[in-house]
Amino acid sequence: MEEREHRMALAQVRRLVVKVGTSTLTYPTGRLNLDRMERLVRELADQANAGREVVLVTSGAIGAGKSRLGLMDRELTLPEKQAAAAVGQGLLMHMYEKFFADYGLLTAQVLLTREDLADRRRHINSRNTITTLLRLGVVPIVNENDTVAVEEIRVGDNDTLSALVAGLVEADLLIMLTDTEGLFTANPKKDPGARLVPFVPEITPEVEALAGGAGSSLGTGGMATKIQAAKFATSFGIPVVIASGLEPGKIARILRGEQEGTLFLAKPRQHMRKRWLVCGQVKGELRVDEGAKRAICFWGKSLLPSGIVAVEGRFQPGDIVGVLDLQGQEIARGISNYSAEAINKIKGRKTGEIVEILGYKEYDEVIHRDNMIVLI
Repeated sequence: MEEREHRMALAQVRRLVVKVGTSTLTYPTGRLNLDRMERLVRELADQANAGREVVLVTSGAIGAGKSRLGLMDRELTLPEKQAAAAVGQGLLMHMYEKFFADYGLLTAQVLLTREDLADRRRHINSRNTITTLLRLGVVPIVNENDTVAVEEIRVGDNDTLSALVAGLVEADLLIMLTDTEGLFTANPKKDPGARLVPFVPEITPEVEALAGGAGSSLGTGGMATKIQAAKFATSFGIPVVIASGLEPGKIARILRGEQEGTLFLAKPRQHMRKRWLVCGQVKGELRVDEGAKRAICFWGKSLLPSGIVAVEGRFQPGDIVGVLDLQGQEIARGISNYSAEAINKIKGRKTGEIVEILGYKEYDEVIHRDNMIVLI
């Protein structure tokens, strides 16, 4: 299928996740841009009226709280950020509730941390809550729970959160609205010759290299985090569009199949259990050779000890580990059958040698294909 056919297929979307960034929702002062918020709500309400289920992942709480508390002139400590989020989240939800109510829609606040998504039971509970809200015709408004999150449990940015939520609810499309038109060949704010990349069939290292650092001073993300989020979502089987949230009507045009922003093509849809692997805490990394990379990415094989060239981190059987190629790109993520100590002993060796080296062999594979999600 060509780009146009993939874009026209977006008209069939029934469950939609929309992420909106701080730079779209607020002024440089940190105060909420009410005109833009109302316009966004009107567009989402229109999609709900058309029969689509809509989940909104929103930023802006910390920025709004900083402004209200008079803390705009300096970098905040983590407790101060949490305090700002506590103040700002109330401001944000008050306005969302007001605007959605004007269009006859109920909203529900859903605050998540990485622990909520990493723990299997809480992951399922979060999914059940959000899908029940959708079934009842409520618009879930999701944000990271910045008021209690600390560095160890933070999802890290709402771009990543939006991808994880899209996977959680099995969305048909993730739209990330930002302050640029999409992915460019260079930073359009610095290079007037930068060109929009309208269609990305696969997120390669070259595509990742196009992304820069963080964007606005009030947000935590930038194009780099959006590309990483798109990598997660497309690996789940969910297409992604990154587009500007500064202009009205953008969501409707995307869903009509018009060429707006950058469309990232989805891979085959993954089982829910595999999608959960992306949410979990990564305890270590396994560096693999080119043969193992091809076997995992193109032939659907498990990871055997013979393809492993290096082990990083301390982890035990059952922990989630990243699988990296020789260039350092994460190609997959999965549940390890062996500890880091054991893998260090058997790396580069044949499966038949495991018993001789370790004195036991519980599995032939270091990571079984059924417990692994491919990210490229």
